[in-house]
Amino acid sequence: MSRVRVTGTPLAAHTQGHATSQQLGRDVTELYVASLIRSQLRLALVVAAGFILILMCFGAILLWVPGIGELRIFGIPFPWILLGAGAYPVIGLSAFLFVRASTRNEERYRELVGGK
Repeated sequence: MSRVRVTGTPLAAHTQGHATSQQLGRDVTELYVASLIRSQLRLALVVAAGFILILMCFGAILLWVPGIGELRIFGIPFPWILLGAGAYPVIGLSAFLFVRASTRNEERYRELVGGK
């Protein structure tokens, strides 16, 4: 039996070719952050698309419903009222839904990371 001189630390022999727990923790955290960013982007696109779709429906109503373009309320043309004042509730609803869903996404992220 020959003698063997050990020059490295025992930890280096075990981790050679394997990731350490710190590296795995960083990789998992980066994966969670990337997932959060993707879900927030997806949410923003869905809310923006819904907002644009509703505004397009306002225009379609004005275009396809006969006589609605000539209707006046208190001397103000109805299309102005619909597109001017009708857009604000849609903006408010879109913002409310976005904030609520965004907060839910961030809470799920915090649960995955461990409450950090």
